Amino acid sequence: MIVRPKPGLREILFALHGTILVQIVDRLAIIALISIFAILSAYAWPGMFSQISAIPFALIGISLSIFMSFRNSACYERWWEGRKLWGSLIIACRSLARQSATLDPADREVLLRGVCGFTLGLTAKLRGRDERAGIERWAGVGPWMISPNPIDGLLYHMGAHLLRLAESGRINPIHHSLLEGQLSALSQVQAGCERIVTTPVPFTYSLVLHRTSYAFCLLLPFALAGALGWWTLLPVLLASYTFFGLDALGDQLEDPFGLEPNDLPLDAMSRTVEREMLAALGVEDLPPPIEPRQYVLT
Repeated sequence: MIVRPKPGLREILFALHGTILVQIVDRLAIIALISIFAILSAYAWPGMFSQISAIPFALIGISLSIFMSFRNSACYERWWEGRKLWGSLIIACRSLARQSATLDPADREVLLRGVCGFTLGLTAKLRGRDERAGIERWAGVGPWMISPNPIDGLLYHMGAHLLRLAESGRINPIHHSLLEGQLSALSQVQAGCERIVTTPVPFTYSLVLHRTSYAFCLLLPFALAGALGWWTLLPVLLASYTFFGLDALGDQLEDPFGLEPNDLPLDAMSRTVEREMLAALGVEDLPPPIEPRQYVLT
């Protein structure tokens, strides 16, 4: 996730770190070369280029802008839903830590280390890593390791632990219901994140936008070169920067749990859960919070 102060004029003009320009500079270079070819061709065959009108491109550009705004809105909605889910995860972890304060230290440690394992395991799963390694770091090796869904398996055994406490009379039914409710909230977070990951934006929807934006930016120089000459580079590169930038940004927001600069900082949020759960257990030597590097928080 990009973490920058409000940009001034200097940052607007020259900032590179944490911007989408780095992702699309190769495409802009290709458009610039094609624009130069179109300008030289216009000088060589002025009669042919005088017959090309820019009016159709104005109409296509308006339609493309509207279509791109719809797609980016859909992608941002996925990003924002992912952020809300992880906000719910942090709330559930904090609530579990608070509601388990009256438990025996050993029983409480099982729960709080379990939610740390759940958080790291979920982070690993969403990013295509080994979820079992993340769980093992905090919860150790247990029956959940052989489950087809180790994260849900960990929650199942945490729930079974709470049920044993209730059956033995070490917690009352109301207390058990409250703690079980936080485990259910964590399960809902996992299901919501899996829904986002396994249900991408329809391929045809993105393909039409990609093809149209590339065709528009590749042909636009030939419509402007006859009338603008070398000034063609300015509007063409500006339009290309806008369309390619929004296109690349939509690709990043479509998968909010990845490792792109604009994706959610899952590692930082996982570290927040680790620090707070360890603090609740009385640990003083806490791992440091994850800080942004070159304005990017992972």
